[in-house]
Amino acid sequence: MNDPLSALLSAVRPLSAPPEGPGWNHTEMAELIGNTPRRPAAVLLGWREGVQPRLVLTVRTDNLQAHAGQVAFPGGRTDPEDADAIATALRESEEEIGLDRALVTPVGFLDCFETISGYCITPVVARIASGAQLYPAPAEVAEVFEVPLGFFLDPANMRRYTMEFRGHRREMVEFVHGGHRIWGATAAMLFNLLQRMGRT
Repeated sequence: MNDPLSALLSAVRPLSAPPEGPGWNHTEMAELIGNTPRRPAAVLLGWREGVQPRLVLTVRTDNLQAHAGQVAFPGGRTDPEDADAIATALRESEEEIGLDRALVTPVGFLDCFETISGYCITPVVARIASGAQLYPAPAEVAEVFEVPLGFFLDPANMRRYTMEFRGHRREMVEFVHGGHRIWGATAAMLFNLLQRMGRT
């Protein structure tokens, strides 16, 4: 399939079948942090419509207690009033980058992903209208930037490496684009997308 957007759409879980925990990396996380219940969270893996679809990413501010300065998808922990993962992802995106939920069309999900900090994240894949205006909330987001989807589909742009954490060796991936290092949970969720697209 030559059209990367069509390949993406055919690879995601449908809206009618949202993923349930545990995450696809549960075995690894259980070794690192045990089997305590994971707190639910969701992120928006959204692309801006256009001739060249572009994924929307953020840089977290340096003064946050967790993951300061890291590249992330907009999103966060689920609040009790959130109806589902889509509601969480849309609310958090509105709060963090001013994204009007009326300009977002969810199309599906990736597999759940567990984090070292004890969350089980549901990535919500969505289309963002080309004219959507994005304004980072300075308390949480230092910058909003966009990366062409095609960049992540080029195998030359994914770097594999191994890191040590609590005596365990972890296989990781990362991407570097325009001076931004995309690693950790964000890179892992992109890797899951590439897996589902048959690009790994």
